[in-house]
Amino acid sequence: MIRFCLSVMAAAGLTAAPAQSQETAPIDEPEDAFLSSYDESGTFTFVWENDYFANTDRNYTNGLRLSYISGFKQPNGVTRWVADNILGADERAGVRRGFAVGHSIFTPQDTAASAPLPDQHPYAGWLYGEYSVVVEQENIIDQFTLQGGIVGPSAGGEFVQNNWHDIIGGDPVNGWDNQIGDEPGFVLSYERKLRALARGGDHELGFDITPSYGGSVGNVNTHARTGLVLRVGANLNNDYGPPRVRPSLAGGGYFSPQDRFSWYVFAGAEGRAVAHNIFLDGSLFRDGDPSVDSNVFVGDFQAGIVLQVRRFQLAYTNVFRTKEFATQKGAQQFGAVSFSVKF
Repeated sequence: MIRFCLSVMAAAGLTAAPAQSQETAPIDEPEDAFLSSYDESGTFTFVWENDYFANTDRNYTNGLRLSYISGFKQPNGVTRWVADNILGADERAGVRRGFAVGHSIFTPQDTAASAPLPDQHPYAGWLYGEYSVVVEQENIIDQFTLQGGIVGPSAGGEFVQNNWHDIIGGDPVNGWDNQIGDEPGFVLSYERKLRALARGGDHELGFDITPSYGGSVGNVNTHARTGLVLRVGANLNNDYGPPRVRPSLAGGGYFSPQDRFSWYVFAGAEGRAVAHNIFLDGSLFRDGDPSVDSNVFVGDFQAGIVLQVRRFQLAYTNVFRTKEFATQKGAQQFGAVSFSVKF
C-alpha cells in the first residue's frame, strides 16, 4: 500500500518547486545558517494514518498524504487573489502556498464477506490533489484549501489494500465489488486558528491553548467544525500543531524551527456538524450507492507528541473518533504518524 501511494505522491510532490522568501524572521542562534533563514524554505510532509495502531481494520482504515507548504512569499496570480480577497491579507501578512496529494480508504468491519453489508461502513476509496493558501497575521492563521479528485473504483482503494495485505501476509479483503461508484469529487475548505487563547511559561517550558474553527463544502464532504488544542513543551511558536489528513484537528502543515531541538506534548478535541459525507451517505447525484444512516455530530479527541531536530520534525497522534453512523459498533481509534523536513 505504502509503495503504491508513495509513487503516486512523489510524482505530484516533485512538481511543487520551493518558493523564494521575501522576509526573514529573527532567530535565537544566528550562527546556524539554516536556522537563520527558516522562513525562506518550504516544508515537505508525509502523513500516514491507520487503524492498525489500534489493532483494528474497519471504517476509516488508511490515509496517506504528501504535502508541500512554501516559505513566506510575495503572492501573485491566484494565490494573491485568494490571500487578498478571501483571507484578507494586509501588507504585513506572511503568505504561504501549498500543494498536496492524498489517498484514503474506507471499509466495513467484516472484510471477509463478499456480500453487501447494509449496516456497516461502505467500501470507498478517495484519491485527490490539493491546493492551499495560508495567511499568517500576528496571532492568527487563515487557510483556504481546495481538494479535487475521484471517489470510487478509479481511486484504487481495492488495489492498494489487497496488494498491501499480500505484502504483509494479511487476509484478503473480499467486498470491494460493493464499493461506492466512481464520481469526481471536490471539497472547498476554510479554517482559522487563533494563536494562544491562553499561554504561560517561557522558551524552555511553556503551554498554550489554540482554538480553531472553519468548515468545508463539496460533494465529498460538507460540515462545520470547531476545536481546541492544549500544548505543553519547548519553543511552541515553531508551529500550530502536527499535520493530519482532513477532516481532522490539523496544524498549519509547516513548522519554523527556532532552535536545534524542541518538543511538546498535546491534547485536543474537535466537534463537527456534518451535512454530507459521501463515504457514508453515497452520492448526491445518483441512487444505488451503498449507504448507512450517518450521524450529524461527530467528535475527535486526540493526544500525542512532536519532536523537532534542526530541519526535521516527527509527530505521533492517537485519535479517538465518536460513532459516525447509527449502526456503528462503538467508536473508532487510529494513529497518525507524520514526518516533515525543511528544504
